[in-house]
Amino acid sequence: MSIEIKMPALSPTMEEGTLARWLVKEGDTVKAGDLMAEIETDKATMEFEAVDEGVIAKIVVAEGTDGVKVGTVIAVLAGEGEDAGSVSAPKADAPKAAAPKAEAAPAPAAAAPAPAPAAAPKADGDRVKASPLARRIAAEKGVDLAGVTGSGPNGRIVKADIESAKPGAAPAVAAPAAAAPAAAATAPAAAPASVWYDESIPHEVEKLSNIRKTIARRLTEAKQTIPHIYLTVDIQLDALLKLRGQLNKSLEGRGVKLSVNDMLIKALAVALTQVPKCNVTFAGDKLVKYSRADISVAVSTPTGLITPIIRDAASIGLASISTQMKELADRAKEGKLQPHEYQGGTASISNMGMFGIKQFDAVINPPQAMILAVGAGEKRPYIVDDALGVATVMSATGSFDHRAVDGADGAELMKVLKALIESPMGLLA
Repeated sequence: MSIEIKMPALSPTMEEGTLARWLVKEGDTVKAGDLMAEIETDKATMEFEAVDEGVIAKIVVAEGTDGVKVGTVIAVLAGEGEDAGSVSAPKADAPKAAAPKAEAAPAPAAAAPAPAPAAAPKADGDRVKASPLARRIAAEKGVDLAGVTGSGPNGRIVKADIESAKPGAAPAVAAPAAAAPAAAATAPAAAPASVWYDESIPHEVEKLSNIRKTIARRLTEAKQTIPHIYLTVDIQLDALLKLRGQLNKSLEGRGVKLSVNDMLIKALAVALTQVPKCNVTFAGDKLVKYSRADISVAVSTPTGLITPIIRDAASIGLASISTQMKELADRAKEGKLQPHEYQGGTASISNMGMFGIKQFDAVINPPQAMILAVGAGEKRPYIVDDALGVATVMSATGSFDHRAVDGADGAELMKVLKALIESPMGLLA
């Protein structure tokens, strides 16, 4: 008897996803645990495993299809002894791949309607269709997607197309014809239905991934609904750097090398346990108070920012934090994190010091009530033992949800954090 393979729910909140790539084809034999497809959710691109054994009789939903609802039949598996050729697709219509649409240019402000200017030809709706894996490989190889011909469904660029392509510049894009000058306007034009941009500049329009859409939605929500308060302290790093060097020397041969960020994760977690008023979530008419510090760590990936979590970071050792962080970051960049590894957390840390950023204000990651923004450690004039000297100093800024955290409590957290980093032996307790 044939088995229907349905779009899985890869996270508790997932309602639909993009079938980014099939890893099998019709006629292939699969068994439980075999990888079948890459599915892009609103958080990550995840691999989907087979749970049954059989032959892929029909692929119902083509790779590259957007908006596939959870529970939709995406393929049919022929059971034991069943002829795969005799298996028919389900009667229900499969979701259709999103058809490319050309974006209309905004109308000029004029006293009378003017004819739309002739637009230059646009390939594939002004965007390049490519699988997430192909985009990642193209970025690594320096291949311009605009110059690659896709061999996948509907011209979608897949891994094989990138591997056979050579790095090179994008082909020249013809600028669209300029609109004729508008007549003297008597009133400002109505706002266009979509965001306006200057089409006279050579460009391409790339469709947002589900992950990027989620980032945009959550950050907009955070800035519009959370009253942020920002508190910055300068922290001397010399003692922490010295301790890190000593610890790494003792860890030689164990495959562990502590980073400054590993130690800052621990410091933030310990500070939150000492100042629990900042380890909270604002929940309307309630305040949720956490008894454990789970630290979400911002990691940049080819598809956007994601925050894997070091759980109970105050209670585990630095070597464990370092090992977990490296493994989580590697899988985050490959799009292989499981939902429980990035959903939750009681506070976040974002470190841009490696980019030379001196100081910045981070946006709170709801429903958390604080995030720590870490800048670069640098040599600065500094008062050491009541005398002017030179020290390695970094600026750290805490962003707090002022509905849940009073300024004095946020200041107390930053004071404790500074003390822990400047006298870092407390991180080994």
